[in-house]
Amino acid sequence: MKALQHLCMFAPLAAIFLAGCGAPHGQPRIGSEVLAPNEVLEFGHLFSENCAACHGAEGKGGAAIALANPVYLAIADEVSIRKVIAQGVPGTAMPAFAQSAGGMLTDAQIDVITKEIRSRWSRRGILDAASAPPYTPELTGDAQRGEATYKTYCESCHGLAGRGGQKASAISGDSFLALVSDQGLRTIVIVGRPELGAPDWRGNLPGRPMSDQEITDIVAWLASRRVPNPGQPYSASNNAQPQESEDAKRK
Repeated sequence: MKALQHLCMFAPLAAIFLAGCGAPHGQPRIGSEVLAPNEVLEFGHLFSENCAACHGAEGKGGAAIALANPVYLAIADEVSIRKVIAQGVPGTAMPAFAQSAGGMLTDAQIDVITKEIRSRWSRRGILDAASAPPYTPELTGDAQRGEATYKTYCESCHGLAGRGGQKASAISGDSFLALVSDQGLRTIVIVGRPELGAPDWRGNLPGRPMSDQEITDIVAWLASRRVPNPGQPYSASNNAQPQESEDAKRK
């Protein structure tokens, strides 16, 4: 009986000892290694670290468009999306993420982001057999026609001359236009900003979707309102050095 008691007391100690032998001192256990940044291929981590700050958590939209918009994913093909991620959009807030373009992501990581965005958030039949305008323009836009088209489809929300209204923000300000490309404007007009209540090209006037030409003309009108030096709300005279106050002169 005493021998059995001694054996029972020894068993837990033996188990602890044997467990310790499974991982030699100074060596990490299997699965405990931290991956180098360029080895991470998990979509959730890649998206949250590189995309969510602008495009929102789960791609639901933020400062930039929602990537989880199935209308956008039905219009923009995989090649176009991958190109924007890899090379960015020069002159806008969209940076290049590919290492070959000065970014931090490998080709494999960009492939993961591109494919997972489409596989997770696209939806079959979202266009309902609509004749969708092409993602990139195929026609020449006319700014004068675009101004008239804007009044028909957009003014009720975005206000006179695009200066903002009760339902939507200004879209003709020089600072805004300096941060978005012509393609970016076209994309927004086509796919909308559903997270902000803005409809796609089919929903501005019920039963009257915008034509490809009308979309192209509106983009041409907005682009024509860009200025050489955006973000300067004051005239040249107001930028002069302020005059001394009367108190300063008396001193």
